[in-house]
Amino acid sequence: MFFQILKIVLWPSRQSPSSSPRVVELQKGIVNVISGASKTGKSAIIPIIDYCLGADRCAIPVETIRNSCSWFGVLIQTDMGQKLFARREPGVQKSTGEMFVVEGETVEIPKTTPTKNTSAEAMKTGVDDLGGLTRLDFDVHATGSGFKGRPSFRDMMAFTFQPQNIVANPDVLFFKADTYEHREKLKTIFPYVLNAVSSQVLADQHELENVRRELSRKERELDNLRDVSERWLSELRAWAVQARELGLVDMPIGPNANREELLGILQNAVVRPASQIPSSGGIADAMQELTQLQVEERQADTNLRMLHRRLSEMSKLKENAERFGDALRIQRDRLAISKWLRSLDDKVHICPICDNTLETQSTKLEELFATLTDLEVEVSRASTIPASFDREMLRVREEIKVCIEKLRGISMRKAEVEARSEEAKAIGFRARDISRFAGRVENGLKMHEALGAHGTLADEVEELKERERSLAKAISSGDIERRKRRALDKIASLAGRLLPHLDAERPNDPIELSVSDLTLKVKGPDREDYLWEIGSGANWLSYHVAISLGLQEFFIGFRNSPVPGFIVYDQPSQVYFPRKLAGARNRSEETDPQFQDEDIEAVRKVFETLANVVQAMTGKLQVLVLDHAGPNVWGNIPGVHLVEEWRGGAKLVPAEWL
Repeated sequence: MFFQILKIVLWPSRQSPSSSPRVVELQKGIVNVISGASKTGKSAIIPIIDYCLGADRCAIPVETIRNSCSWFGVLIQTDMGQKLFARREPGVQKSTGEMFVVEGETVEIPKTTPTKNTSAEAMKTGVDDLGGLTRLDFDVHATGSGFKGRPSFRDMMAFTFQPQNIVANPDVLFFKADTYEHREKLKTIFPYVLNAVSSQVLADQHELENVRRELSRKERELDNLRDVSERWLSELRAWAVQARELGLVDMPIGPNANREELLGILQNAVVRPASQIPSSGGIADAMQELTQLQVEERQADTNLRMLHRRLSEMSKLKENAERFGDALRIQRDRLAISKWLRSLDDKVHICPICDNTLETQSTKLEELFATLTDLEVEVSRASTIPASFDREMLRVREEIKVCIEKLRGISMRKAEVEARSEEAKAIGFRARDISRFAGRVENGLKMHEALGAHGTLADEVEELKERERSLAKAISSGDIERRKRRALDKIASLAGRLLPHLDAERPNDPIELSVSDLTLKVKGPDREDYLWEIGSGANWLSYHVAISLGLQEFFIGFRNSPVPGFIVYDQPSQVYFPRKLAGARNRSEETDPQFQDEDIEAVRKVFETLANVVQAMTGKLQVLVLDHAGPNVWGNIPGVHLVEEWRGGAKLVPAEWL
């Protein structure tokens, strides 16, 4: 997406007739450099751009910048013209949704403080549409995961900013990927950004899930319809008999006619002329059908009575067995005193009752104890009912259910025949009754026909299955993985050819971008090393620069990429003078560190690489570098433009605003 920054704008918090906004002007399609000493506002540029492009919270430094500015803005050049995005300083809040947005072929920067004309959410929606981002989310299974939401323009910021804490970080490769929320969301959208999953594929994934839900529902409906019961067959037979009685069917209805035969008879019946005179044979058949139903009803009723009587007898037997067991247990408890008396009997045979000396043990006590023992055996036998008894009771209950269901079917058929017979006797065969019957049968057949192989519901199920196969083939996970692999290989190739021009220790070793870990792997002859396993800030910086440029080259290489065509690097030269920089900050905020010759050469390689890639992109890529390094380091490099140099009192915020 062509989306480059033309101006960064600050409006003062204290307005006066002579005050005007602070404007930092950038150029399209080149490397823009803002050079300056420490504490001049360079590191506030990325938070300002990010905040104006809809960040959820304001990360612009407080005190000097936030206190002296009332609004922040960026002027953007797109294929649709220029767009000014300005956002109010949030004060004590984390952020504010108040925004001022102006669009046009060219946009004039307001001299006075803007006033709200839209919201941050509306602005982000407009930019999402500008980038052509899909409205579908990645949560095709509706799990409710917050990390599978739809891709947004805000997600694309991961590829545009390399702030000071990221640009040479061995553990974090992308902007805000150091937080779990952004990290998981970035993993989710990466295949979409790589064009391995297109908007159409995402739409097909959602449609496939909907098709599978609909298919499952209709298959359950079809299975339920095919589960034909006695009632369904009884209804078909009753209709067929009535059709013959009304003269709509000539052939007799066999007692063993199956479902398909009955359906065929009824289908022929509904197309017969309604004015046809009923036959006497049809009436006779109806009477015969009624007689047969009465016989079947008596047989089923007799069986049901026998089963009820048998169940009643078995229930009484089980109840008597339980009562007998309870009586035996009562007797056992009464005789248990003999066990106690026997335990009191000692060796000298002292009677535990009268305390007299006994010459021999009491035979009566032993008889009581033996009786108790026999009774306990009987109790254990009486309290145990064989398992076969319960199984027999269960079988009898099941047979009762079957008989009841059969009686219901017979009753329905009998009622139908009796009703028709009474009607025939009372008012004869009337054409309107025939028409009413034919209509009722015709509507019923629509339901029954759905059970067939060529029924409406069966056809719908087959169509859904075919659509499911087609969609599954179109969104094959194997094809998606292959497209993703090709994209990653191309990015690795683009980044790999830049490494020999940077200050990397292993410039010729192949690299690989790992989406699952959101980092790089360097492939040596014997092993693969993750970025955090490779030492030296110079290496980390080189890989960050190479992969960020390689990604931008890849995005620009295919049409309609949603990633904006700019990158902002903050302090890429910091890895070459960290201790000198710390000392300079302690001495004076205006003091710059002194580079050694080898440091200048390494930093210059970075700027040359940036310039070469930007020039190769022929205006489609813009780079902004915020750094201490001045023109003495990167001067005379084609394609590198000095925007401003903040030294000697020059800063982002004018001194008169403080």
